Amino acid sequence: MYQKILLAADGSENSIRAAREAARIANCSDDCKITITFVADFDKAKESVLHAQGKDSLELSRKRQLKSAELVLQEYSVPYDVHVLHGEPSHELIDFAHAGVFDLVVIGSRGLNSFQEMILGSVSHKVMKRVSCPVLLVK
Repeated sequence: MYQKILLAADGSENSIRAAREAARIANCSDDCKITITFVADFDKAKESVLHAQGKDSLELSRKRQLKSAELVLQEYSVPYDVHVLHGEPSHELIDFAHAGVFDLVVIGSRGLNSFQEMILGSVSHKVMKRVSCPVLLVK
């Protein structure tokens, strides 16, 4: 089955549901590993930096957004690692998926900023269309 799964996480409810589905799939195989990926969006990062009290505060905030996905994978006893990328989310996820040669990408259908997604097109839609491996879109 799948050995390398890329899980896009941003702390949203759909991201948590995506983590649960990825964990279920990973449990179907003995040697499957999940890579949780969080992209610090440049536009949002500027605002986060301005509101953060320092570098440690900013890192803690980002780790909190990933914690829910990590807890789900720990609950299912799935091995995982975490990567934090910086840039435009869809572009960074696509490049990371291609570079890592993943068997499956699991992503929530909507992230934290639904207004921006309506105007620019959703990150999940862009990833689904441009990644060369199968993509599971979780609602």
